[in-house]
Amino acid sequence: MKQHVVSALVENRAGTLSRVSGLFARRGFNIDSLTVGETADPSISRMTIAVTGNDAVLEQIIKQLKKLVDVIAVRELESGSCLRREIMLVKVGADEKNRPAVIQIAGIFRSRVIDVSSSTVTIEATGDMEKLNGLLMLLLPYGVLELARTGLVALERGDRVLSVHETGAEGPS
Repeated sequence: MKQHVVSALVENRAGTLSRVSGLFARRGFNIDSLTVGETADPSISRMTIAVTGNDAVLEQIIKQLKKLVDVIAVRELESGSCLRREIMLVKVGADEKNRPAVIQIAGIFRSRVIDVSSSTVTIEATGDMEKLNGLLMLLLPYGVLELARTGLVALERGDRVLSVHETGAEGPS
């Protein structure tokens, strides 16, 4: 089983997210991560959907997404040819004794300390899943009190663009 990332351009209107997530629920597919945001064109949103499964599951997901009226274009983003990022906020137990170590760990991962109290430090980190998981593993011994992750966002590298002018999921190569 492998994690696949699917990018879809969809109509930015009420009910679109519900129809897309409902499609996954009806087919019994689990969504690892789903992020949605408006594009430069306010009538269109981009969905980035991370799912775990084999190639047959991915093929079925793409076929089903293409059938939805609200979906304009859809394509898998291959891991080697796309940029993937996520934001994580993590609140860690940190008193005056261990606060310098927590701040040092944050610095190693090029993260930012965005809040400090007498007993906690809150860190903002941006990166791929492996980087964020690595940071989290080092922070666990200090006591992770709260954690929030945005989910994956991704774009293809280079000049390849998922466009409203594409026909089907493949588009221009």
